[in-house]
Amino acid sequence: MENVFIHPTAEVSEKAVIGEGTRIWHFAQVRENSKIGKNCIIGKSSYIDVDVKIGDRVKIQNFVSVYHGVVVEDDVFLGPSMTFTNDMYPRAANSDFKVYQTLVKKGASIGANSTIICGTTIGRYAMIGSGSVVTGDVPDHALVYGNPAKLRGFVCECGRRLEEEKVTPQGVVLKCSVCRKKVTIPPEVHEELDKK
Repeated sequence: MENVFIHPTAEVSEKAVIGEGTRIWHFAQVRENSKIGKNCIIGKSSYIDVDVKIGDRVKIQNFVSVYHGVVVEDDVFLGPSMTFTNDMYPRAANSDFKVYQTLVKKGASIGANSTIICGTTIGRYAMIGSGSVVTGDVPDHALVYGNPAKLRGFVCECGRRLEEEKVTPQGVVLKCSVCRKKVTIPPEVHEELDKK
């Protein structure tokens, strides 16, 4: 583990794989067989469970719980005290425990105190507003918030809200007024916005 910082109070399993340049802060726990990529930040009192996979340049803020069954791709932001679940039918005594997979795709951001119900996929560059409860899949570039979280708009890779530019047969072209990038949203996904 080259150029890795692990705070003396952190508990990191010798069986965990930690990428170069990653920093693990106060009281964090990283369990066995978890894989954390390069140049990540694991905040104070965060918990990374067994077999969790985390990509490169991921920022995990304080008090985040990432449980077994979760895969986090590159460039993801996990806000303070957000949490994942991994069991659809949780009981203290359950012999039929089954882990449900959750995938957070590249560039997504999940706001503080949000809860992600297991079995969902958070799309590329999607943004989950603080305090949200995500109960289903979130499309690429979607802005969702609330309890349950609902589609409220679309955001750019830079995080700003996208504005509609034109409609084409391939979908709705949206443009960022800040960085000027354009994104095409499939018609069936954009229609969900009109149903809110």
